[in-house]
Amino acid sequence: MRKITFALLALILVGMLIPAGFSADSNLVITYGETTHGNSNYKSIVDSFFSSQAGIDINNAESKIITADQVNQISGGITGKTYSSNQILSSALVDLNDNSKLQVSVDKSKITTITGDMYISALKSAGITAGHVYVTSPVSATGESALAGIMNSYEEATDVEIPENVKQAATDEIQTEAQIVNNSGVDADSLSKLVDDVKQEVSGKNVTDHNTIVNIINNYVQNNNINITSVDIENLANTIEQVQNVQGDVNYYKNQVSDFMGGNSTGGFSLDGLFDWIKSFVNGI
Repeated sequence: MRKITFALLALILVGMLIPAGFSADSNLVITYGETTHGNSNYKSIVDSFFSSQAGIDINNAESKIITADQVNQISGGITGKTYSSNQILSSALVDLNDNSKLQVSVDKSKITTITGDMYISALKSAGITAGHVYVTSPVSATGESALAGIMNSYEEATDVEIPENVKQAATDEIQTEAQIVNNSGVDADSLSKLVDDVKQEVSGKNVTDHNTIVNIINNYVQNNNINITSVDIENLANTIEQVQNVQGDVNYYKNQVSDFMGGNSTGGFSLDGLFDWIKSFVNGI
């Protein structure tokens, strides 16, 4: 009888400690393009992709809607387009339960402009080092609305805002890469690797001088036979310099979300630990 009484008390304690609405998949966030969200058939296509690719129950995920206004804040520097509310299609799922490393899975049959490597490079620039991101669309789309949603998703999942200058630097990085790919025809993945390699060298050597960054890019371009113009190199140097200049804020953000990015997907609250404690407590009566 005493065991039953203490078990009931333990269950009451659990109810007091767990926030309302808590679920085991509280680190799942989906951002839908507003056109996709408003069309039941489109939303079903996107949900099916996320469910099958990530192996999740869609009903357990938080969801947000990305609007044309949000996308138009970044699209000018990528495709140069201004979108209406019936053109916001691409959607993203961020799964922070899968956080051993940063991964991005892009539905290449639907996303035409922004590649997985571009997303990864920009997210790393923002201090995001873990989680699995999935990007798709019900029909062909550039991936710009998904880009607008991904960082929003990380903020929602971690309850920590990414500094605005950090988001701007990461967004500008993708914009610059997309412009170079569109103008030069260079392979997008090759360009993303170049940018990632240069960023690592610049960061490792703590380079802040613009001309030195230009020289580093030139060396990588020549050694890897990448055909881009001197204007492209200048633009890349400006972008990488911008990323380097916000590293202080990037490191501050990384410290704020270290629990999420370092394998503790519950942000310091462990249900397993709580239930182990309850079990030992009850069994000891």
